[in-house]
Amino acid sequence: MCKSRKGTDVNNSLTPKSRPSRSASAANPSSSLSSSSSSNYPSFNYPSSSVNYSSSGFFNHNKDTSKSSSSSISSKLSLKSLKEAFLPENPHIYEFADICRATNNFLAKPFSSSSTSTSWRCQIRRKEVIIFQRKFRRRDPIELPELQQRLSIICRSHHSSLIKLLGAATSGNCIYLVYEFVNGANLATCLRNPQNPSYTILSNWLSRMQVATDIAHGLDYIHHCAASNSGFIHNHIKSSSILVAEDSLNAKICHFGTADLCGELEGSERSEARTLGRSNSKGMKIEGTRGYMSPEFQANGIVTQKCDVYAFGVVVLELVSGEEALRYVFDESSGGFSRVSVIEKAREAVDSGAGGVRSWVDRRLKDSYPVDVAEKMVVVGLECVVEDPEKRPDMEQVAVRVSKLYLESKNWAEKIGMPIDFSVSMAPR
Repeated sequence: MCKSRKGTDVNNSLTPKSRPSRSASAANPSSSLSSSSSSNYPSFNYPSSSVNYSSSGFFNHNKDTSKSSSSSISSKLSLKSLKEAFLPENPHIYEFADICRATNNFLAKPFSSSSTSTSWRCQIRRKEVIIFQRKFRRRDPIELPELQQRLSIICRSHHSSLIKLLGAATSGNCIYLVYEFVNGANLATCLRNPQNPSYTILSNWLSRMQVATDIAHGLDYIHHCAASNSGFIHNHIKSSSILVAEDSLNAKICHFGTADLCGELEGSERSEARTLGRSNSKGMKIEGTRGYMSPEFQANGIVTQKCDVYAFGVVVLELVSGEEALRYVFDESSGGFSRVSVIEKAREAVDSGAGGVRSWVDRRLKDSYPVDVAEKMVVVGLECVVEDPEKRPDMEQVAVRVSKLYLESKNWAEKIGMPIDFSVSMAPR
């Protein structure tokens, strides 16, 4: 049993009486923007149920008939609401023509673009979605039955800290992944606003701890509680792949299922994924983001859950310091560029003794944070990025520790009278 599991499995959802009614609206996939604020963390407020059980609009002169009619209508409404909330629609195998229509034959302005993918924000089947185009990494093209099977497993996994995968389409050597659209900005932009570096939407400590807790529980769910016997590997954890929802500042992990569907895990099967060794391939091509790739992945190309733990540790250090995972700074003395890693900076801060971490924490927090909690968070981040993957903690352990530090931060905020409920805008500044 995974303690941090917040999602609802479609098989378990067939027994609605075991679920509290207040979670119905939070689990409704049609309200993705509001669902991010309805998680199991202590600080979040649960929205009231959106089911209207009142049948005052139906009147009858016969009181008994009216009462039974009202009860029948109310039951139908509640059953329909529970079905919509707990029984999400089946994953779609979209036609390539649907993707073309939604993206105007790929002439629409891309929502984002990188060396490995391109995305478009559009509507498909009357839903606002994000379509990602990625190239297959697998040797053989994926067949329709296999695609259906993999999609059914991935789309059966639900968690408030994951962007939901709605379906996929294939054409040639490309796969088109259709995800729900959630309004917000990625964590990298929130921490390092390109338009105004001195401003950050995560301007208080509690908001950053909330983001760290969301990511930890979401990644723990992927590793241990998702609808798979041995769990999934994300393989794309980085600050630019974490979305911070505008309405609640909750964090959501993007690209869940991408590694599995694109064939990035081929050659390191689930049963062999935890066995680390060198690859015999001499022409191996490693794809990843600098600063987030674990040492063993760079050495042998084998993807494991410990690689996700390493990347999460880097994100934690980014949250504490506000710095990039890896950057190059011009050195005037040598006339060249020197490599600056957030991991190396964190180790220097810890080794410098008392006050070292405090001087390294993001100055935009203006010293308004519990120093002891910040020091513990740095330790958690550094333990996740140790060289030996066997010495890294499991995500379940990390999620528990981060949750405790979040509660300590909340207690600290209440003691000093800092507001713990806040609303901000992500508009440009």
